[in-house]
Amino acid sequence: MMQPIDYLSPDVPPELPWYELPIVIATPESLKGYGQLVDDYRNFPIEIVTWPAQGWRPIDIDTGNQGGTITGNFDVWWEGDFLYGRNQAVNDRYLFGWSKNPGEAQKIPQEKLDRSCVLLWHINYHPDSGQLFFPLNSSPFVVPLALAGDDVKPEDFKAFYFDGTQGLYIHPNIWHEGIFPLTPEASFYDCQGKVHARVSCNIAQEFGLFLSVPLKKWRFGKGRVNRISLQ
Repeated sequence: MMQPIDYLSPDVPPELPWYELPIVIATPESLKGYGQLVDDYRNFPIEIVTWPAQGWRPIDIDTGNQGGTITGNFDVWWEGDFLYGRNQAVNDRYLFGWSKNPGEAQKIPQEKLDRSCVLLWHINYHPDSGQLFFPLNSSPFVVPLALAGDDVKPEDFKAFYFDGTQGLYIHPNIWHEGIFPLTPEASFYDCQGKVHARVSCNIAQEFGLFLSVPLKKWRFGKGRVNRISLQ
């Protein structure tokens, strides 16, 4: 029998290898298959997946997809080496990960913090709907994404960089784990299906590693991507 996932105190080893994700600048072309860039977030349509038929008789037309959407702020913030999130739309809180191995991570104030990456232990997707995120404070942010499919692997993920001038819409079934700002805290507008079905993968348990998501500013430069240190 499945047990509820403890998103605030995950059962993970104190140390694991890191798998660093490749960074990709978010453009209409690079997001094909994953989703879209968003300008007018208040009027952007959210895909709602029709409830699947249980037998050979089809779902009646214009039914099974009337649950609608729900909106709210999605807040993300650091406490020492711990990165937390709160999705007010669905009243959930999460520990996304750490800036170092969890056995070394501390919440207490420190003289110098290295938040150049976040180590993820968990990923998920929503089979019932798409999801939209828009930065309310224009903060640049990074989102790890992988295409649909339950046989996902660490190498399927890319870290998409957004400069904060546009938001992100992801299609149903796209693997993700939140939006990670390049500031100590940030708020995002969130819109998603009200049913809020979630399919999870515990990366730490299944693959014996953490996904390392780079948290640096990036820009184009003569045909290549340049990293800009935030320190």
